[in-house]
Formats: sequence, C-alpha cells, structure tokens
Amino acid sequence: MKIDIEEYLPHIRPWVESLANTFPGKQIKPQFAFWEVGHIVSLFMLGGTTILMNLRLLNAGLTQEPPSEIYRNLRFWQNVGVIGIVVTGVLIGSANAERLYDSAAFIVKMLALISGIILTYGASRPVAAANGAVSTASKAWFALGMAIFALGIWIFVISDLINVGIYHVITGAALIVLFATRGRLRWIYAGVLIAMIAAQTVNTHILIKPDDYDHLNPVNKIWTVAFSTWIVGVALFQLFRAGRGETGGPLTKFIAYATILVWVMGAAAGRWIAFA
Repeated sequence: MKIDIEEYLPHIRPWVESLANTFPGKQIKPQFAFWEVGHIVSLFMLGGTTILMNLRLLNAGLTQEPPSEIYRNLRFWQNVGVIGIVVTGVLIGSANAERLYDSAAFIVKMLALISGIILTYGASRPVAAANGAVSTASKAWFALGMAIFALGIWIFVISDLINVGIYHVITGAALIVLFATRGRLRWIYAGVLIAMIAAQTVNTHILIKPDDYDHLNPVNKIWTVAFSTWIVGVALFQLFRAGRGETGGPLTKFIAYATILVWVMGAAAGRWIAFA
C-alpha cells in the first residue's frame, strides 16, 4: 500500500512539474546540496535541543538545572532550528517537487513536522517552562499533536518500501527508555533487549535465509511487535512506578517521550524519501 499526494491530488501534477523550472526551485537546484546540508544542520539543532529539554522532563540528562532553566537556555536555538527546517525544506522541496509528489515518506515527514511543532510549542515547551506542570491548554495541544503523530506512524507502517523505517523510531524509543530507567530495571531492560536482538539476528540470518522473503516478512513483523511491546511496557512501568516527582507525573514524561520521538520519525521519513 502507498499513500502519497499524487493519489489524492492527481490534477496538480502539471503545477508540481513546473516548480523546478520557476522561482525559487530553478535557482535552488544548482546548489541543492548546499541547501540540503542547511536542512540537516537545522534538524540536528532542533533535535539536539529538543532531546536535552525533554530528557530533563524525564529526570535524565542535565538534571543539575530545573526544566525551566533548560528551556530558557535552549528556546532560541529551537526556534532557529524550526525556522531553518521550514525555510530550507520549502526551498529544496521546490527544486525536487516531482520526487516528493509521489512519496509516501514525504507525507510521513510532513505529518511529523506538523505534530512536532504542535507537541514542541503547544505541550513540551510550556510544560518545561512550568517545571513539569501540565496546563489544560498543554493537554489539548498534546492530544492534537498525538493524533497527527499516530496518523504518521500508521502511514509509515502500512506503506510499501518505507515501512522498515519504523525501526528508526523503535530504536530511538529504545535508547530514550534506556536513559530514563534507573538501577536494576535499566539492567534488566538492556539485558532483555540485547537477548531479543541476538535472537532476532539468529532467527532472520541463520534459521531463515536472508533472501527467503516469504518467511522473513511475517517473522520480522512478529519481532517488530515484540520489540515495541517490550520497550513501551518498560517505559509505562517506569512512568507509573516513579509517580509524580519534582518534574511532574506520568503525563509530563509521556509528553517528553512523544516530543522526542516525533522528530525522530521526521528524520527517519526524510531518510526514506529517496526510496518511496
């Protein structure tokens, strides 16, 4: 299955094809790589500052400072990152419009961008500024952002050729949970995760031949569900076991997890635009 802009708006193809030959696409195309580097740097800037701020809401990372102080120190660079992503994205998109027009990964990336901005500016930043307190407005923005995020995940999973990219999101979640857990739980979590990775490797590279897709595909789906269940299960256990701390309760931490992962999904989808 594939969901893209062409499927729903086929009549705009002539306009899409003209973008690379008109301003600004025509001027950007010869320097496409330069603007793409700017896009990636902006993503790194936004991703890094978002991770630092939200790890603090998870009681990890820069714990010597309150979340509000982390937010104040990082908000400017977050703004620069978002502006950089949008501006460079529009420019390189106009020069590469035909490729994006029939790309399911582009749809996922746009949904990640929309939900990422909503979760970051509507939920995560206000919560960090309030040292973990979640207002009614933040809850509303969080619900909206999560709905769009879930839609993006669904399209990522069901789309041919790019669905394997969901492993980037799963890997990101696995690492965040590793940072967020403490003590014996962290060792148990990491140990089971390593054992599962080893078992999957044996299962899909030794017991089943690498080119036997008829058997590999259903087995990999089972492993994907197993990894996701273990990671989410440990994260939820940690959230509710910790209760309400100095940086808020389970909802605060759920917001932090989601805000980091939505940008991971956006980066992963961008990487798969070249394939579908």
